[in-house]
Amino acid sequence: MSKKNKKLKKSSVVRLDKRLYKAELKRLQTELVELQQWVASSGERVLVLFEGRDAAGKGGAIKRVMEYLNPRHARVVALQKPSKKERGQWYFQRYIEHLPTSGEIVLMDRSWYNRAGVEHVMGYCTEDEYREFLRQVPIVENLLIEDGIILVKYWFSVSDREQQARFASRVDDPLRRWKLSPTDLESILRWEDYSRAKDAMFAATDTEESPWWVVESDDKRSARLNVISHLLSRIPHGRLELDEVSIPDRPKARDYERPPADQFNYVPDIAAELGGDTSKKKA
Repeated sequence: MSKKNKKLKKSSVVRLDKRLYKAELKRLQTELVELQQWVASSGERVLVLFEGRDAAGKGGAIKRVMEYLNPRHARVVALQKPSKKERGQWYFQRYIEHLPTSGEIVLMDRSWYNRAGVEHVMGYCTEDEYREFLRQVPIVENLLIEDGIILVKYWFSVSDREQQARFASRVDDPLRRWKLSPTDLESILRWEDYSRAKDAMFAATDTEESPWWVVESDDKRSARLNVISHLLSRIPHGRLELDEVSIPDRPKARDYERPPADQFNYVPDIAAELGGDTSKKKA
């Protein structure tokens, strides 16, 4: 790693104490599970948009929201760039098919606001398409809200210094190197262009019916707690009384005999080579 990247990795951000963070996160995630049970029972439809700067922490926040939710009633939508067919459609068309159905929570990791951000800044759409989008999006969102969808929009804000440090930390991290795309690097050079685009987007789409909520995310831990807490407050929900569950005693084996183990193919036990627990627990 270069000395330059090592220097960029240093951050002056004061992090929330990890122990306090984990305790509060567990409490909030427990309430998220309760919220989902209420959504599934009531038939509500919840749509949450996560937008913001590259490396602002959207993905980490989404991961913590989804961590303990039932995937049958909650999903993440993260669309790739539009196909040739999709480019010939009405701009919102490919997003509409991913809207939540009854009893479902949908989290969009970037959304139709790509047009007001990266597409506009990088020249992937025309000026007319951009202007038309800004005119149409409040209408589209109002229609969704009128139809009963609970829509919440978050903008993750990160400082230029912290963004630079996060980019640098990905360079030599094989688990996160894929997050460092050419578009991400270009965003460093176009910081002010993206700032102006965000300001114009807010001016046109931060409405009383569908407001933007800004999440300060230089400290990822604080950002995650803040966004989950706020999301819970934006969705009025009750707590369901769950049926009492009694785990029955396992009956004694009668006439079943397990087939010999050598009849099956087993995954090699590489964990045993690491010096861990080598006890064999057969299912």
